[in-house]
Amino acid sequence: MLSREFYTVVHIIGVVTLMAALGGVALHAMNGGTGHDNRSRRFTATLHGVGAFLVLLGGFGMLARLGVAHGAIFPAWIWAKLLIWVFLAAAPFLPYQRPALARWLMLGLPVAGGLAAWMALYKPI
Repeated sequence: MLSREFYTVVHIIGVVTLMAALGGVALHAMNGGTGHDNRSRRFTATLHGVGAFLVLLGGFGMLARLGVAHGAIFPAWIWAKLLIWVFLAAAPFLPYQRPALARWLMLGLPVAGGLAAWMALYKPI
């Protein structure tokens, strides 16, 4: 059985990987690039996918170690974190569809990460 600390490290590695990939995509779009002329598109997509998977794996692993009952209704703070994860999982398409939003994505990444961390630490809802 793996420890909660192990899943925490997996979760953090996933968050850093996901944020790095999203930052790269947003920066490319801010510099006028498109999805078709991005020579590292496959690499950033893979990095993003692996990061999103690790975030999910680590997060649910931690929930299991925290004793959240299988099949139970999640508390609101978990739903908020899942909503943030869904947004970040879908975010690589945003800068190429709407290049003007790439700058807002770059500014929003630390906000989304901070909000998710705050939800996990303080469980306000």
